[in-house]
Amino acid sequence: MKDSIIILCAGGPAPGMNTVVATVAKRFLEDGYRVIGMNHGYKTLFSANPDFIEIDYKLADRIFNKGGSYLVMNRYKPKDHEFKTDFFEKNRVKLLVTIGGDDTASTANRIAKFLKDKNLNIQNIHVPKTIDNDLPLPNNLPTFGFNTARNEAARIAGTTYEDARTSGNWFVISSMGREAGHLAFSIAKDLHLSIAIIPEMFAKTEITFDKIIKILVASIVKKKLMGFDYGAAVISEGVFHFMEESQITGSGINFSFDEHGHPELGKVSKAHIFNELLAKKLKELEIDVKSRPVEIGYEVRCIDPTAFDLGYCTALGNGVRKLFKDGKTGCIVISDHEGQVKPLYLKDIEDSQGKIKPRLVDINSDDFKETLNSFATIKEEDYQEAQKYLKNPEEYNLKNILNL
Repeated sequence: MKDSIIILCAGGPAPGMNTVVATVAKRFLEDGYRVIGMNHGYKTLFSANPDFIEIDYKLADRIFNKGGSYLVMNRYKPKDHEFKTDFFEKNRVKLLVTIGGDDTASTANRIAKFLKDKNLNIQNIHVPKTIDNDLPLPNNLPTFGFNTARNEAARIAGTTYEDARTSGNWFVISSMGREAGHLAFSIAKDLHLSIAIIPEMFAKTEITFDKIIKILVASIVKKKLMGFDYGAAVISEGVFHFMEESQITGSGINFSFDEHGHPELGKVSKAHIFNELLAKKLKELEIDVKSRPVEIGYEVRCIDPTAFDLGYCTALGNGVRKLFKDGKTGCIVISDHEGQVKPLYLKDIEDSQGKIKPRLVDINSDDFKETLNSFATIKEEDYQEAQKYLKNPEEYNLKNILNL
């Protein structure tokens, strides 16, 4: 029996996954290895009946530039007691390639430690994937898939903003981003949108719907003072991650609840929630503005990768073979801006629980500060004129809301 490698994809999809799988498969097939593609992520890897396919060169060549994932994905996170060596030993596995985000990387980190404790000579290399761009890669390197998702999100938001100009309306856009606001912030910056709201902005204060809606109202009023009757705001869904549950359940929005009594946010449009609350506030303030919700979510995850991600994912896939030949394990593969392949060891970026801490938007960077300052927001010099719409405009000053 040939020596083999395992490739698995976990978490949610991102453009370029098939490119990584295909590139890794081609390189190791050329070296005489058997390539096993694991379906359902980690879910069946340690089960009595693992679900996998054999990846040959023709399959790899057919899928390398396609969106989505040929390998079925899953978010399942196995417990430590589930780990076994059976499948690895039976198939003479020499390398486990995991493709995913922070949760997938954290599980890969645990598996690497398990294999080492069992004295198995099996290397583990992780490929950083997520449209959230929230893995702590050095020198601000992107996670693969982010740039393609950003490009598609900008296309959707751009046509939305043109609709706002055309119809004289406002649009409230919600974008994906579980904890970090990279995607939402990039959309607003790229398209010169009226305002972006991301969780990182609230570093000095708690996140509430009242504050979010006041920021939106302030942007609408500021645009009116500038002579514009239209605009678009983008909000990262990550704000929900840091919001007290009482805020969500007390919002007046009807939710379904899971078996633990928690609101099922995945079943509702975040943009709809923000837009409904904004409309209620505008009516209360007697500001005549129509707003519409737009959700940017699943539609950006499975599109065909752009040339950037095709090239980047190919470099990462080639990098896996290089790190393998160099004897590296328990690491993330890095392909830097100069085209050099390096390992980023998971042990160097884990917290005390072995989890990988997400990379957030750097609110201290010049890029963030200048972009924040460019948004349409009420400042002290606007107070007198803004009283045409707001009795207490100082309550809508972004700096006051965020305690900046």
